[in-house]
Amino acid sequence: MVQPKKLKRRSVVAIATSVTLGSAGLVQFTDSEEENEPDEGSTDTFTLLEGTEHETTGYVTLAEEAGPTVMLVGGIHGNEPAGWKAANRIVHWDIGAGTLVGIPESNPTAIEAGTRRGADGKDLNRQFPTNEDPQTELAQAIWEVVEMYEPDVLIDLHESTGIYAGDPVDGVGQAIFHSGESEASAAAERAIDHVNDHYIEDPELEFMEGGFTGPESSPEGLLVHKVSRETDAMAFLVETLRTDIELETRIQWQSVVVQQLTTDWWAVDESVVDLDDVDDQDLSDTEPDDDDDEDDKPEDEEPPTARIQTDPENADETTLELEQTVELDASDSAPGSTEIETYEWDVSNEGSFDDAGSTLEVKITACGEFPVKLRVTNANGLSDTEEIVLSTD
Repeated sequence: MVQPKKLKRRSVVAIATSVTLGSAGLVQFTDSEEENEPDEGSTDTFTLLEGTEHETTGYVTLAEEAGPTVMLVGGIHGNEPAGWKAANRIVHWDIGAGTLVGIPESNPTAIEAGTRRGADGKDLNRQFPTNEDPQTELAQAIWEVVEMYEPDVLIDLHESTGIYAGDPVDGVGQAIFHSGESEASAAAERAIDHVNDHYIEDPELEFMEGGFTGPESSPEGLLVHKVSRETDAMAFLVETLRTDIELETRIQWQSVVVQQLTTDWWAVDESVVDLDDVDDQDLSDTEPDDDDDEDDKPEDEEPPTARIQTDPENADETTLELEQTVELDASDSAPGSTEIETYEWDVSNEGSFDDAGSTLEVKITACGEFPVKLRVTNANGLSDTEEIVLSTD
């Protein structure tokens, strides 16, 4: 049996009295929640960044039996719908023990727009540097919840446009990444074995296990990295493949993984993740977007074609000078059968793509060769990449 590092059972009252919520203004409980301990077996709510465009709701469920505190996060990236839609269901589960703290729609402006980045233009999952303060107000609010509840386990739900095969450059879908403890590894392996044996029909879509990258490796600023390095919690990053797979199936996979990661103490009934039950769930405001409706895809759908233009022209064919700035332009990329949804760039040659828009400026600050890779993804999830190399003497 996998044992959490700490077993505890917290109440909203205990937390609210130890943290000055009013002065921070980032996380607010209702008056009734501050004054009364929540009923065992019930779910209460709190609000992050109330009255702002980033306002979103958190949920707290306190089971009748003592047990660990599990924090569930969804919707950090708005164009990864299975994660936040699964989280919206999971926060209402009848858990067997401990406490469930959930923020299903953690980046509401990104979810509303269906984009990776929110209204602030930043990738929320790069705003949690280790041993530093979170970089945006929304990241600070989420981290305040971590500090208030001190979870034993944190699970962050995501999706990818490619399948993980040991190299994150091509994608990280169908994988469970974890913080590396023996307990975390055992829990991930158990979840992977269960979902692969009972829910995955295509061997190419089987889940894999992966560990977190080191503190000096890209990508940096992930929530799960900060949690695992600054707290005693085990942390898990769950990724499903969001291309060419029905949304309802991906929601089920996310739910099964969470159910299995927590099965030692939650004992959630398997029926909550049965595919036949998905359509019966209350998914108000969480219906699949048009770009997730596989039935609408034409059989002859064309993928996009990535193209990089540079200013100065043909910069990849010339020797550049130190401190020279090059503008990269992907706007001439062909969308295929539908419009391009994301333009992602890897300028660090470390396998990390960031959604930076159709144009990007890079400055040459050292001698040598510098690969630059572009990945474009259209609204139906099909993608293409192109790479150029910038060089100096």
